[in-house]
Amino acid sequence: MQTSRKSKEAIVILDPAHTELIKELDRTFSGWALAENIQEITPPPIYEVADLQKFDVYENFPHLSLVAAALYTDRVRTQPTNGAFIAEDMLEARFGLPIATCYGAYLFYENSVLKQDTTVTLVNRCFRNEDKYEGLRRLVSFTMREIVALGSFEYTQNLLARFTERIQKFACEVSLDLTKVAASDPFFARHGTRAVMQKLSSVKHEFQADELAIASVNTHRNYFGERCRIRLANGEFAFTSCVAFGLERWVAVLANAHQGDLAAALVAVHNAAQRTA
Repeated sequence: MQTSRKSKEAIVILDPAHTELIKELDRTFSGWALAENIQEITPPPIYEVADLQKFDVYENFPHLSLVAAALYTDRVRTQPTNGAFIAEDMLEARFGLPIATCYGAYLFYENSVLKQDTTVTLVNRCFRNEDKYEGLRRLVSFTMREIVALGSFEYTQNLLARFTERIQKFACEVSLDLTKVAASDPFFARHGTRAVMQKLSSVKHEFQADELAIASVNTHRNYFGERCRIRLANGEFAFTSCVAFGLERWVAVLANAHQGDLAAALVAVHNAAQRTA
């Protein structure tokens, strides 16, 4: 595995062994969805800022957010200075990099009426401006596989219950000591009623191994349904929930659990996938 020295472990290029392990993990998690006849969609790695703004991304997560802009080519100086372009070198930043994969699902169904409860799976590159980076444990850009339910509240909760059980069983099969803990990522505007509700009832649980969150289950109520105007057949806004897997983080904890023997980790994942299919 190659790490950029200048990025201080923020950016890595995976070698073949790490690549095969991360691919096997994604085959496993996506396979759980496909086995339930859940269809897959393909999101873009970049969105318009206006779309991400619908989800209060820049109010709740300004510290994590990264944006992209075109260079101002009319200026004389078009070369970076000290490895960076400054604000004067760039036009307006009209594109945002997602901090979570599930945004693509809500935008895909924007302005639609669901004929029935629906679940999709998708994988994407996510980007976060962290205070510090730790190689595969915490990267500026990483891969997140998600399974997203849209429908009635009961339907969205059933998804979380099923996949909570599968995550815990899979972790046991690959000999990971997994802990489920309540988390409080602010999906909702800080001062809104939903933020208060989140403090009163746990809407996000993380699964931690080696003191690192490697998966999570999340309840959004009808927040994203309202923001994207996704309605049920009865006219109500859709409820949503999602299950998320940070693939590089799984690789990191599995490599540590197998003392760096990636071949052994790969065999463990493959065997566990068959037993939890």
